[in-house]
Amino acid sequence: MDTLEAIARETGLGLDDAAFAAAMDARDPLRAMRDEFALPTVAQVTADGGSSSGSGSSDEAGGSEPCTYLCGNSLGLMPLAARRVVDEEMDMWAGRGVVGHHRHAQGRAWIAYRTRVAELMAPLVGAQADEVGVMNTLTVNVHLMLAAFYRPQGRRTRILIEARAFPSDHYAAESQVRWHGGDPASDVMLATPRPGEDTLRTDDVLQLLADHGDTIAVVMLSGVQYYTGQAFDMPRITAAAQAQGCVVGWDLAHAAGNLDLALHDWGVDFACWCTYKYINSGPGGIGAFFVHSRHHDAGAAAAERRLTGWWGHRAETRFEMTNRFEPAVGAAAFEVSNTPILPAAALLGSLEVFARAGGMGPLRAKSELLTAYLEHLLNERVGPKRMRIITPSDPTQRGAQLSVVFSESYFARVFAALSAAGVVCDERKPNCIRIAPVPLYNTYADVWRCVEVIRDVL
Repeated sequence: MDTLEAIARETGLGLDDAAFAAAMDARDPLRAMRDEFALPTVAQVTADGGSSSGSGSSDEAGGSEPCTYLCGNSLGLMPLAARRVVDEEMDMWAGRGVVGHHRHAQGRAWIAYRTRVAELMAPLVGAQADEVGVMNTLTVNVHLMLAAFYRPQGRRTRILIEARAFPSDHYAAESQVRWHGGDPASDVMLATPRPGEDTLRTDDVLQLLADHGDTIAVVMLSGVQYYTGQAFDMPRITAAAQAQGCVVGWDLAHAAGNLDLALHDWGVDFACWCTYKYINSGPGGIGAFFVHSRHHDAGAAAAERRLTGWWGHRAETRFEMTNRFEPAVGAAAFEVSNTPILPAAALLGSLEVFARAGGMGPLRAKSELLTAYLEHLLNERVGPKRMRIITPSDPTQRGAQLSVVFSESYFARVFAALSAAGVVCDERKPNCIRIAPVPLYNTYADVWRCVEVIRDVL
């Protein structure tokens, strides 16, 4: 807010004016990145099924204008590069068939595709390239990581998650406990906010670890909590948990491509994330994971316990078909099956855009401004009597997303008005609307328009 207020004084514009949003967009060093994405029109996102062109009455009401897309926390927009790379792979398949595995017109031999993806992904999560793998989707990877890292012994049998963890994480923890003969009622430990509070206090998590750490085998929290938008203090929690002898893994579904992460330096044991939210790989896009380099050696416990497949075998001898497993270097040894090229191609196209944007540093700087601007406008133009922001106000405790809770009498009206106006957010029952301005393609004008629609309907 200090930065925004200083610019308002410099320009002589009020923070609540649309002209201020336009001035911020004009000076945005990342403004050209928006042109790297396909932007749906109002007509397209308000169409009732059928044609994606959205032709109809909404065109007459300005429906050919770009929509206001603030839903990157659920599905990122399509990078134009993703279509280009996928089309190139389709052409390779059509023109060379199986030969494309080894000889590729663009130098992207399919046999080594995962390596290029890992090289571009690693900077986004603060990892070494050999600590990143690409395979499957998020929950499958969670299970594969827990197969390697969750080994209940003696008193140490629990998996710690948030009480309101995303259902897949909750189900995965419960089923892993059952798989090992435990009881989810006692062996899945839930970290719960204080009565009357929406988010978890870091000090409470640390106290829980101090009190019960010797009974916890794995700590698996979310980097950013999907419902509240709270970003956890990952380095402090990781260090505290490991000091108690716990293994630490993170679900980064809402953090990867959103926060500035340093998984290697923080000493995280493992992490998993999807790539279709802030990393824009497309619906159901391929998942990714991290395994710290200290777990790569053949003698490491996780390496001994991992589930293996042909694709985790050393690339140099993979096709000798000896049935004697020789682990690949690093996280690649934890991969199980052949990289699916078309989903990986869409991801690769998006990662190229991140590289052109300069990585997470400049993106995070813009994100903090965008989200602060959204918070200011909601508080000033809508007001706390009509809504409540449950996401922490501290920028270090949130990413791009603000979760806004309305009274039940307002909730349906607000969401319907946003949808009708071509403002794309998402709802979480019973009365929460999640709004996420993404720095790669969202503008300050997008934020202003979203709040203006909410203000008008109320």
